[in-house]
Amino acid sequence: MRLVLAAVGLIAFCAQALAQDTGDVFADAPGNAKTHVASGFVCPAKIGIFVRDAVGERDPSAGADFCIYSALDGVYGTITLAPLTGTYDPKNALAPDFEEQEGTGGKMIAEGPLKLGGAKVYARSYQTSNLESIRYRALFAASAAGPWAVQVTMEYASPRDDGIELDFLNTVYAQAFEKLAR
Repeated sequence: MRLVLAAVGLIAFCAQALAQDTGDVFADAPGNAKTHVASGFVCPAKIGIFVRDAVGERDPSAGADFCIYSALDGVYGTITLAPLTGTYDPKNALAPDFEEQEGTGGKMIAEGPLKLGGAKVYARSYQTSNLESIRYRALFAASAAGPWAVQVTMEYASPRDDGIELDFLNTVYAQAFEKLAR
């Protein structure tokens, strides 16, 4: 009898645990958007021609979360949001990404501030490969927006995708500076 009661108790406990909020870092929003619960940053279903593929936790111990977007022809954009705990150094924050890119043969081709979303954002670009007149690139951008670090990683083909890459970056940082920097 005790075994039966213990089993019933365990089933009830498991059912209650499953029914509780799992603490999702993104909530559903109008227009199939996802709102980052901690910051209020909205990851819309689409940014220009980019379609959101996924949202989730990047580094739970640091509170860093992501939205991933893609477009036709292998163009990708990832937005990472992380709470700031002190002074933000974008170059230092992106150093592990730079090391990985250089470790796989990427060659740095540009570094410095870009005006995105109406403000200066640190950026570094790498050329990863060539195919005829197309140069495949990876761009890393980062800035503090209020109490949040907003990092964007783009993979695209230049010159074919230069315009859509810039549109994506401007859209992301305009929202970040408007919503998060208040």
